[in-house]
Amino acid sequence: MANAILDQLIAGMRAGGPDFSDPPLEVRATFAALLDTMPEPDGVVFTETTLGGVPALECRADGTSDDGVLLYLHGGGYVAGSARGYRGLPAALGRAAGIRAIALDYRLAPEAPFPAPVDDVLAAYDALIDQGVPAARILLAGDSAGGGLTMATLIALRDAGKPAPGGALLLSPWVDLTGQSASWQSKADADPSLTPAGLAAAAGHYLQGQDARAPLASPLFADLSDLPPLMIQVGSSEILLDDATGLAARAGAAGTSVRLEVWPQMIHVWQAFSFMLPEGQQAIDAAGQFFRDRLAGAQ
Repeated sequence: MANAILDQLIAGMRAGGPDFSDPPLEVRATFAALLDTMPEPDGVVFTETTLGGVPALECRADGTSDDGVLLYLHGGGYVAGSARGYRGLPAALGRAAGIRAIALDYRLAPEAPFPAPVDDVLAAYDALIDQGVPAARILLAGDSAGGGLTMATLIALRDAGKPAPGGALLLSPWVDLTGQSASWQSKADADPSLTPAGLAAAAGHYLQGQDARAPLASPLFADLSDLPPLMIQVGSSEILLDDATGLAARAGAAGTSVRLEVWPQMIHVWQAFSFMLPEGQQAIDAAGQFFRDRLAGAQ
């Protein structure tokens, strides 16, 4: 059901959100300004660190344990965003899961095009394994481009014969860089934050002429068998709706366990606004239970 808080949020995003059609430096500045409006989470200790040589931010909420680690990959169209700017979301997810979260500052395009971010995540994952964290107690999560990067990481780990994490959460994942999903057009008027032109520009900066259908660039077209359990959350009012539903259908058909949640009238990565939007906290709570269930079954 539509509500005044959601309407207020949508109006604000339409008035001053980032336009990914702009040059990357401008997108980064606008994106950072938006993230700076987010309130500082209470009861969380943030510590700068590195994983496998990649800068990162540990987010440890009160009451969390070392029974597992949530490795979080932020969104931003592969051209913007940062671990610190996004810190509220991994902190909230870690709190819901009862474990510490680590947000990764993977390299950004166009300075570091595909597959540099994938390489960064793999290096960070290997570092957690080297630290003695059991693979089954590593959980991955990402939103938007970070959701696509999460899927690319799972595929790369499988193809390399490395141990899989315990599960993965995808928030409004961007998994098709070809721009062919029908919802890119059908939901364009409803989506207050993303546009087909903006995503196409971001994809161009990331790919720089490489094949948009490459499995690690657009995981929608990859072999999706033999992957750990997935939870996918997407709003019904975003242009990436078909990315999420298509991924769920293809992964499920390949035998991968998938839980798909399509939230009515929700917008792109609404979970980031849990401090003001009740549906955001409800989605985070559901994700936290998914993570707890995965850890309960881990060896």
